[in-house]
Amino acid sequence: MKTTTAGILLMAATALTATSAKAAGTLNLICSADVVICEQMKGDFEKDHDIKVNMVRLSSGETYAKIRAEARNPKTDLWWAGTGDPHMQAASDGLTQEYKSPLLDQLQDWAQKQAEGSGFKTVGVYAGALGWGYNTEIFKTKGFTEPKCWADLLNPAFKGEIQIANPNSSGTAYTALASLVQIMGEDQAFDYLKKLNANISQYTKSGSAPVKAAARGETAIGIVFMHDAVAQTAEGFPVKSVAPCEGTGYEIGSMSIVKGAKNLDNAKIWYDWALSPAVQSRMKDAKSFQLPSNKAAEIPKEAPRFEDIKLIDYDFKTYGDPAKRKELLERWDREISANAN
Repeated sequence: MKTTTAGILLMAATALTATSAKAAGTLNLICSADVVICEQMKGDFEKDHDIKVNMVRLSSGETYAKIRAEARNPKTDLWWAGTGDPHMQAASDGLTQEYKSPLLDQLQDWAQKQAEGSGFKTVGVYAGALGWGYNTEIFKTKGFTEPKCWADLLNPAFKGEIQIANPNSSGTAYTALASLVQIMGEDQAFDYLKKLNANISQYTKSGSAPVKAAARGETAIGIVFMHDAVAQTAEGFPVKSVAPCEGTGYEIGSMSIVKGAKNLDNAKIWYDWALSPAVQSRMKDAKSFQLPSNKAAEIPKEAPRFEDIKLIDYDFKTYGDPAKRKELLERWDREISANAN
C-alpha cells in the first residue's frame, strides 16, 4: 500500500514537473480587442500559468499587416480577438497554422464553422452584431430623431455628427463595409457611403473609438459593434444602442496561431485556455459584452442577443478572401477616403 501510494505521488510529481517545464517561458501575443479585456486576459493567464505574456494591442487590420510583414521571421505566436475577416484572410494567405483544440466540440455552431471554413487555422471566440450607439443627451439638446435604420444616418441634421473607423485599420469598419455591400449590392453601398461621408466627422483608427467619442459628447453617433455601445452604457454614459432595421452584419471574433510561432506549445496552451467556459464567462468583468463561443460560458445579461436582431447571412468566406478584401478597400480609398471631410 505504501509503495503504491508513493508510486502515485512520484508519478504525479513527475507529471507536474513535466507540465510546468512545458508551460514555462514566454508567449508573444497580439490582442485585437478593447485594451481592458486584453489586460484582464493577460493577467488571468499569467496567474494560472508559468508563462510570461508579451502583449501588444493592435486593431485587426494592423495585426494582419504586421503578421504579413513578418511572415519570413515571425515575431508573434498568437493573435487573439478582432474581427474574423482578417483572420480568415491570414489563413487564406498561409500566415497562420492549423490547430484543432480539444475544446472544439464545446463551441457554438458559428465558432465551429469559422474553424472549418479556415481549414482550422482560426476559431471563433466570441460574436457580436454591428449597429451604432448615440448620445441621448446630445440628441435631446439638438432635437435629433433616433436613427433606427441605415437610411436614417443620411439625415442632413447629422452633418458632422457621426464617426466610424477606417476599414483599412479596423475590422469593425471593414465588417460595416462588407455588410452594406451584402445588404444593398456593391454599387448601391458605395453610393450610400458617399452620401454618408457628408455626415462623418472622423474616420478613426480603432473600431470602438467612435462610440467612446459619443459617450464623451465629442460626437453624436458612433457606428460600432453593439456590444461596444452597451459597454459605454454600462460605464454610466448616456449611450443608447441601435440594431439597424434593414438588417446588419456581425463579427465572429477569432483566434489564430501564427505560422512559424517560436513558442508554439505556449500558444496552444493559451488557445485551449481561452476557449474554456470559465475564461469566457470572465469577459463580462471587463465590461466586454460579446456572445461567448463556448456553449457552457455565461452570457452577460447586457449582451445584445442575435435572436433580437435582424441579421444578414454574412458571407465570411467571400469577404475574408484576400482578393475581395483588397478590391473593396481599394475602392473605399478611391471613392470615399479621397473625398473625406
